Amino acid sequence: MQDKLSKIYEQIKKANECSLGPRAYRDTDAQRIKSENEDEMRTRFAVDRDRILYSGAYRRYHGKTQVFSFTNLIDEEMTNRNLHIAYVSQISRTIGKYLGLNTELIEAIALGHDLGHAPFGHDGEKALSNSCVEHGIGHFHHNIESLHIVDHISRKGRGLNLSFPVRDGIISHDGEVHNTQLKPEQGKDEARIQSYILEKKAGRDFSWMPATLEGCVVRITDTIAYIGQDIEDAIRYNILKREDLPKEVTDRLGNTNSQIIDTLIKSVIVNSYDQDWIAFDEESSYYLLELKKFNYKHIYTDDNVKKSNLIIYRTMGMLFNMYLEDIKKGNRSSKVFKHFLDHKVDAYREGFSPAEQVRDFIATMTDRYYNEEIKDHFLPWKW
Repeated sequence: MQDKLSKIYEQIKKANECSLGPRAYRDTDAQRIKSENEDEMRTRFAVDRDRILYSGAYRRYHGKTQVFSFTNLIDEEMTNRNLHIAYVSQISRTIGKYLGLNTELIEAIALGHDLGHAPFGHDGEKALSNSCVEHGIGHFHHNIESLHIVDHISRKGRGLNLSFPVRDGIISHDGEVHNTQLKPEQGKDEARIQSYILEKKAGRDFSWMPATLEGCVVRITDTIAYIGQDIEDAIRYNILKREDLPKEVTDRLGNTNSQIIDTLIKSVIVNSYDQDWIAFDEESSYYLLELKKFNYKHIYTDDNVKKSNLIIYRTMGMLFNMYLEDIKKGNRSSKVFKHFLDHKVDAYREGFSPAEQVRDFIATMTDRYYNEEIKDHFLPWKW
């Protein structure tokens, strides 16, 4: 039986290899920090994908906000982080297939790129960053935390030992920065990643591109996946009406999420095929940027959205300080011990400061868990 399985695997492996274009990243070129035996049925990137997919951090995606904090507690059809990840994975694999790229590498990066998101989306990220800076451990960035999770928090602190292209793709995604064209930064190494982390934590800008075309696909897809879906959610939340969308944008990109996705996917495929970059055409890129500006003005900074998020900013520091004090006093009844530190190996507990441990604990929380902690410790009533 084993011999037959091996033959089947070799045939499939050869077929997959033949489907890759000349610019695709081969999994045989991927290296891990710690060497390990090859899986007899899966490529290195398939192993990475499965390690992410079955991790605790991946399971927590379903409980984390995409844009609208607290709405998922009462409306489960609002987009959460898990749905966003599924959209990024599907769209990026579609683009990668047409460009002859390695879709297993793309899928692994896509599934792991948001693992480090704090509860309550980008507002939770900003609130947590404020506490991190206050306690001297630098700015919090979810892409850096995503890499930290796969390297140092998953598997009780032993990490997932993912290959370098996957780890690089995870830390290199940034859907908030607008790019018409993404060209891989080849030749990156571990030292380059660590330099980036230090500079970003210090609050300094740092020029940064993925090391592979596959990483560039995920990065550009991140925007494609959220830009129209956020509009659909805003319409559902009665913040927008469809007729509010700027006509000059909808005439070019479409006025529904499916139309916007279709337009942008085709733009990327046509302008990236047989090229050393991943790119939109100039016109689509221009109107996409205009749509981003519209979303920031009418969705992300809307008074109703920001009003609910004030709770996050007011409570994050309180929760951070409480857990930090619990660690310093050795309060073993605290959830920072019972639900986090007691399940970590010595290498993690001894390798990171109490403030870093609190940061990691809060970053792994779902919205509901955070909400319950605030109610239990600071509020006599339910929100």
